[in-house]
Amino acid sequence: MIGASSFAAPLPELDEYVDSVELYIPKLGVYNGNTLDRERLSSILDELSTCDLETSIHAPYFADVPTYPSDLVVDTAAMDKQDFRLMEESIDLAAEIGSHAVVIHPGIQGGDYEKSFNKMIANLKELAAFASDRGVVLGLENKENTAPDNLCCGAEEVVRAVLEVDSPSLGITFDVGHANLTCRGDCGLLRHFARHFAEHVVHVHVHDNHGECTGDYFGDAHLGPGSGCIDYTVLEELSGFGGIFNLEVFSLDDVIAGRKKLDEIFP
Repeated sequence: MIGASSFAAPLPELDEYVDSVELYIPKLGVYNGNTLDRERLSSILDELSTCDLETSIHAPYFADVPTYPSDLVVDTAAMDKQDFRLMEESIDLAAEIGSHAVVIHPGIQGGDYEKSFNKMIANLKELAAFASDRGVVLGLENKENTAPDNLCCGAEEVVRAVLEVDSPSLGITFDVGHANLTCRGDCGLLRHFARHFAEHVVHVHVHDNHGECTGDYFGDAHLGPGSGCIDYTVLEELSGFGGIFNLEVFSLDDVIAGRKKLDEIFP
């Protein structure tokens, strides 16, 4: 199944080209500060009901950029009561509309790596238990190691986190663009990365880059597939995966190009 993120285009336009939409909570406009605007959310769900789209959810996460709403910043290695509430609201939404997965980011490394990692694991266990009670699957996303202090950039580290949480409600969101940056554009390393993940993957993010820490966002350009250096046949390494390949790109043109690229690989 091929999907696209909700920030790429209005829902009716996405409905013409993809099978699923990832409701990107931080940029969906459903929060006033950190308070959920249920009227606004209901309006979006009403529009969604007129489309033939499956769903996934992207929960709030840590970002230190002006385009991200500061009231929705969540560092999964340092969560407080408000952070848990924000994450639980995304999980509850997923349960309400039958979403295939809820994407969550790993945390940020503090001064002590193991301490930060262990705090993240404890918080993920609590979130996974909450998700399990609601029949929801979480996908822990691998981050790019070109940005400082990200946890869970390497394949082994992400798998370690999932194994330590040890819940059927937590798997991996394989972000092929982030992995390409971590692998510095090396196709062989990227294939190894994908193979290491394969049995744990519950969701996939698809976008392109040049495998280098250049420009804004540490090289994480979220280009349309084919605009960077990624060989997308690497996705064939995810043998047995039957979930959503979500095009995490910023325009309808890139969604259309990405759909064409994926259809070539999975005719």
